[in-house]
Amino acid sequence: MKSLLLPFLSASFLFASNISLQYKGIEVIHTYLNNQQEKFTIEREIAKDCINIGISPEYFTEQNIRNNTSNKCKKTIITSTGIIQPLYINDKIKTVSELEVLNFILNKSSKEPQNYALVDSRKSSWFNQATIPSAINIPYEDLRYDEDFKEEFFKAYENLNAKIIDFEKNIYDFSNAKTIISFCNGSWCPISTKAIEYLVSIGYPAEKIMWYRGGMAEWTALSMTVTKELKN
Repeated sequence: MKSLLLPFLSASFLFASNISLQYKGIEVIHTYLNNQQEKFTIEREIAKDCINIGISPEYFTEQNIRNNTSNKCKKTIITSTGIIQPLYINDKIKTVSELEVLNFILNKSSKEPQNYALVDSRKSSWFNQATIPSAINIPYEDLRYDEDFKEEFFKAYENLNAKIIDFEKNIYDFSNAKTIISFCNGSWCPISTKAIEYLVSIGYPAEKIMWYRGGMAEWTALSMTVTKELKN
């Protein structure tokens, strides 16, 4: 009984520990595309007088929010015509939630950035507007060689710690590639899915890729910290 109980207790402790990360706050340094750096504490940013507002399907109607919610507690509801993504890309790519992302930032990418990276797969304009603090920007478009954007192409694979052997034949050395979590705008956004599928197709080890399906939509919906818009 003891041998069965110990793994259960350790798993329960790990689960509880991961949940608590959203309230403890994780200190990170974010680097913008102009190399400007800023310190952030990633945490749930919820005003105390908003915590106890009841949540139900009826609450989230536009009329209810407009009439019965204080300005401080209002949230912008975003809808999209994007394609809803499946829960799993395939049986080899692990889908993760906010808790796994927090744990990855705290114990992996912040401590060993040479081996781990949280990757925002969206265009740079989206990244500059707002992203998860400490994420790096590797737009999906930069993964394919383009004569007009050679610098971005080579930088993308440098950020992944991958060697380009012959880009015309899609030959790469991924032996030292980083373990990454890729994300984009949300569960309706196909960008990170396409980026992951393309990387796997050219030989990136599937076991080194995870997918945060919820993306920015879920991250902000849960009142998690995001970066400020970068002004030129």
